[in-house]
Amino acid sequence: MRSRHHTITAVFDGVYTALVSNLLLVLGCLPLVALTFTTEAARSWPLYALAAPLCAPGLCGIFAVMSDYSSGGSRSLLRTFGGTWRATARRAILWTSAATAVLVVLGVDAYASWGHRVGALTLPILAVLTVLTAATTLLGLVTIAERPAARLRDVARACAYLAVRRWYLSAASLLVLALLAQLFAARPAIALGVAAAPLLYVVWSNSRYSLRAALDPPTAAARST
Repeated sequence: MRSRHHTITAVFDGVYTALVSNLLLVLGCLPLVALTFTTEAARSWPLYALAAPLCAPGLCGIFAVMSDYSSGGSRSLLRTFGGTWRATARRAILWTSAATAVLVVLGVDAYASWGHRVGALTLPILAVLTVLTAATTLLGLVTIAERPAARLRDVARACAYLAVRRWYLSAASLLVLALLAQLFAARPAIALGVAAAPLLYVVWSNSRYSLRAALDPPTAAARST
């Protein structure tokens, strides 16, 4: 009976955490969510590029909530989210602004090369750089969520290396994010109200595993290898 009670409690805690995380995600990414419902992405992509960095502290807050939940922490979800948002706001926005600028340049170059003979050479290179930038950005947000005081130069170097070293986890995380984006385009209410937290938990878990060598103490990292 005690085991059954713990199981039921764990299920309810997981559901509660997921639902609250979805709500906090909407609040943290409100600029981007508002643009999605009021504009057409193909024509308003500069606005999306400007709004995306403003959502970075919210994502860091969600990753902090997931980290606390995974470690069995008893901190309040709102306190964890709010504290992480304040601690990471500056670095997360700067980090994502730089990544967004790189992605915009790569996208413009790919558009200019499309349909031209030079595209046969440049498009594969631009595609690889785009994937690497996206994977590094994602790992960087998870790192900033756990180490708000980390220097962005060190974050970039470590995350770029680990994104390549754990390429299969990076690929899986990006595919999950693509699935979430596709679901959001088709069923926004289901994506934001139900699916976002579980899918982002998979992304966070993959990213946290990739970052063990950088975030965990040296003894733990040595044991993991």
